[in-house]
Amino acid sequence: MREKSIFKMNGFAALVIAILCVVFGIVLIATGPTIPEKVAGILIVLIGLVIATSLTIVQPNEAKVLTFFGTYMGVIREQGLWATVPFTFKRSVSLRVTNFNSERLKVNDLEGNPIEIAAVVVYKVRDAASALFDVENYEKFIQIQSETGIRHIASRYAYDTFENHENNLTLRQNSDEVADVLVYDLQRRLDVAGVDVIEARIMHLAYSSEIASAMLQRQQAQAVLSARKVIVDGAVGLVKAAIDQLTEQEIVELDEEKKAQMVNNLMVAIVSEKGTQPIINTGSIY
Repeated sequence: MREKSIFKMNGFAALVIAILCVVFGIVLIATGPTIPEKVAGILIVLIGLVIATSLTIVQPNEAKVLTFFGTYMGVIREQGLWATVPFTFKRSVSLRVTNFNSERLKVNDLEGNPIEIAAVVVYKVRDAASALFDVENYEKFIQIQSETGIRHIASRYAYDTFENHENNLTLRQNSDEVADVLVYDLQRRLDVAGVDVIEARIMHLAYSSEIASAMLQRQQAQAVLSARKVIVDGAVGLVKAAIDQLTEQEIVELDEEKKAQMVNNLMVAIVSEKGTQPIINTGSIY
């Protein structure tokens, strides 16, 4: 099913004609002296009622989908009062932008870790006919397909990076990139319902309760290792600069053994987590 226009005319003019027909027909029935005049009055009233069945009100950002005895006729999108084909069944479809908040879903990420994830999906109906006739219940369809898409995307990425993978994107660090992939995946799933996905964002992301404590310790250990690496790299640079400066300015002559001892002392002093107690060497009496 695809959305198409249907015949329509100004509803206010049709409403006036319907009222005039009903009033004139009733007057003719009540005052007509002959049977033919009374029959004509009844027919005129029926014509007014038929015209009244063609009237429909379309609210702003709404579409009316019309069927005539089971046959799809078309859609009216323009707001206002309209007259169209009589005896049509009219169903309203909202064209407003709508939010859908998914439940918190438990999924295994790329590394097999159980995580909790939830997302908000912003969408609007693009094709009212497809939304009504191509799926059973388009709002329920959007809900189920959105949750399916969220599960699918969550299983393609790791929660966080602890080891090197070909896929460097993670759910925690690359939320914008993951959101773009999620929008593309949901759009592909919801095209059949005539729905446009405007935005999809992860609004809740956490490890499941059974592994949350262990993963927190892992993250803390990873942070400590990263910090220690920065400290060691800086310490090596400082020690090298100190030895080079002493050598270039000929302040003191250092052989390899003394250089090794100096490197050891400086590295311990710089890298140690606790403050070191210096030992001053005043020389030897021998």
